[in-house]
Amino acid sequence: MSKEQLVRKIKEGTVLDHVEQGRALQVLQALNIDGKNGNIVTVAMNVSSKKLRKKDIIKIENRFLKPEETNRIALIAPRATVNLIRDYQVFEKRKVEIPDTFVNVFKCPNPTCISNSNEPVSYIIDAVRKNPPLLRCRYCGRLLSPNELI
Repeated sequence: MSKEQLVRKIKEGTVLDHVEQGRALQVLQALNIDGKNGNIVTVAMNVSSKKLRKKDIIKIENRFLKPEETNRIALIAPRATVNLIRDYQVFEKRKVEIPDTFVNVFKCPNPTCISNSNEPVSYIIDAVRKNPPLLRCRYCGRLLSPNELI
């Protein structure tokens, strides 16, 4: 069986690998990546994977994402690996980790929360516990599971 490369290698930038199947677009939204900054963004969805059976891959050329940026996706893609590429080689590899606070990543599902009103406030969700994840809206105090936010 021949192996073929579905997506070309990048010279410089960040590769998000092992993103759960079908979640690449949510990851891009959480990272505020919309393609308008001029960097080439490649998204491959439903790619065969030995670990996950199917996975998504995101490649962002000429941009090195910091841990505080990539940790924003920890609830959406908890098994994601972040590979920083320089001259076509991985020079740093890391896993995503749940941050203490998510700011403007997830919206509180409580319709009566002040963050869902017309007030100019940020969405702030704090991690009460990281394993298994338990979260709390900073404004209304509602306890939240990751499934309520994703």
